Amino acid sequence: MNVVPGTVQVWSDLGCPWSHAVVWRLWDARRRLGLEERVHFDHHAFPLELFNSEPTPKHRTDAEWPVASELAPRAGWQAWDAPEHAWPVTMLPPMEAVAAAKQQSLGASEELDRALRRAFWVESRCISLRHVMLDVAGECDALDVISLAEALDDGRARRAILDDWAVARGDEVRGSAHVFAPDGTNAQNPGIGIGWEDDGSPTGLYWIERDDPSAIEDLVRRAAG
Repeated sequence: MNVVPGTVQVWSDLGCPWSHAVVWRLWDARRRLGLEERVHFDHHAFPLELFNSEPTPKHRTDAEWPVASELAPRAGWQAWDAPEHAWPVTMLPPMEAVAAAKQQSLGASEELDRALRRAFWVESRCISLRHVMLDVAGECDALDVISLAEALDDGRARRAILDDWAVARGDEVRGSAHVFAPDGTNAQNPGIGIGWEDDGSPTGLYWIERDDPSAIEDLVRRAAG
C-alpha cells in the first residue's frame, strides 16, 4: 500500500460501528500526541454493501454498536431513534462525499468523515440523502459546501469509490477499519480483538477480547516520521 508520509490511510465503511470507534481513537491519539498539524487521515472506502450485495442489516449494527462503544465511549453513540424508514440503506453517497471533499484537502475530507459518522451514530440522521450530507458539510469549518455540492452533482468522486472497492477486494485490505502507516505498518482494528459466538440469535454474541490503545498511537507516530 502506497501511503504518503504525514498521513494515516484509513479504509472503512461509514456504517461500520467498529470503524467509528477506530476513527475516534485516531483523532484522540493525534490530539494527545500534539500531531494535528503533522498528520492527516486519508480516508478510503471499504464498501460493505458492495462486498455483501445487500445493505448492512440494521439488526446487525444494533448488536455490534453497544460493544464497539466500549472502545470509544466519548465518540457518542445512540440507538437509532428516527423512524425505521429513515435508516440509510446505502452508505455509498456519503462515502463519495468524503472522497469529493478530499479534492479540497485532506483536512476537509477527514472533518466531513468524522461529522458524517457523528450524524449517523449519534444523531440518527439519514446521511445517504443529499440535503443531509450538505447540511452536515455546512457544520464543518474546513469545507466549501458549494464546491462539494457541485462535486456530488457531477459525480467526479464516484470513480474513486469504485477504485477503492477494487483495491479492497485484493489481499492488502482485510476489513473495516484497516489502518496503514507510511512505513508499511498496518492493522485491521488496531489493537482490538473482537470475539463472536453463535448464541442462537440472528446476529450472534459479540465481545471485546483484547484492547491495546497504544497500537493506534503507534500508527499515528509512524505517520509523523
